[in-house]
Amino acid sequence: MALPFSRSADFPVDKPGGSPCGNLQADFGCGIHAELRPRGWTGCTVFDCHGAGQQVSQVTFAGEDWRGAPDTARRLFAVFAVMRPVHELLAYVTDALDRAETRPVHTALHRAHATLSELAAADADTVLAADVGALRAAVNPALLRAGDLVRARSPRRGPVHRGADLAGARLRGADLRGASLRGALLIGADLRGADLRWSDLIGADLRGADLSGADLRGSVYATGTQLAAARGDAATRLPEAVPRPEHWAAEGPVPPEAARAS
Repeated sequence: MALPFSRSADFPVDKPGGSPCGNLQADFGCGIHAELRPRGWTGCTVFDCHGAGQQVSQVTFAGEDWRGAPDTARRLFAVFAVMRPVHELLAYVTDALDRAETRPVHTALHRAHATLSELAAADADTVLAADVGALRAAVNPALLRAGDLVRARSPRRGPVHRGADLAGARLRGADLRGASLRGALLIGADLRGADLRWSDLIGADLRGADLSGADLRGSVYATGTQLAAARGDAATRLPEAVPRPEHWAAEGPVPPEAARAS
């Protein structure tokens, strides 16, 4: 309901923000949830609000919804727009805190977690008054330091490709252990058999990338939505806390030329 999307390879129709999706049912469920990919709704399968939607609807607005109280709709959606990046930051902070090697920065991470959690639990006015950019700027140094501590575990100091345009890059079998891929554009990249252990993947765009046989164990900030947007197979090794996308087994690996074309 809240978010817009455009007709593309990810969605078969246009939908403006604030209007209900045509597949939305009376119970707020999705009428085609089990068939999203074959029907062209891939964008839905790789979206994750990290619990922000549930927090806003069930906690901030105490179960009040836009159908029962249409006057609150615009306000509810505005709160969600702030809550979503707050919950995303919380997910990254939690990932960093779960790692023994990041102990030198745990104090800063715990402080960030407390600040973000307090904001997430606040009332609508407090959430709307929050400066998301300032929050990111305050939390990022601890996340960056934690990522560097994870990367330092690698027996090889990997390359720094922060924000690099690696779309369609031929990186098959590449040794990317301990690499910084923060915000890197890896759309359609050939990463088959690549070694990505202890790499920093925060914000990396892996849409259409082929991770068949790649090793991502120990990488930091990898999310389920990132991997769901990529391609992989049974030989792809993932970080312990990240689930294997269900569609990987059904689709199998795709040649990188095809991924780039799509």
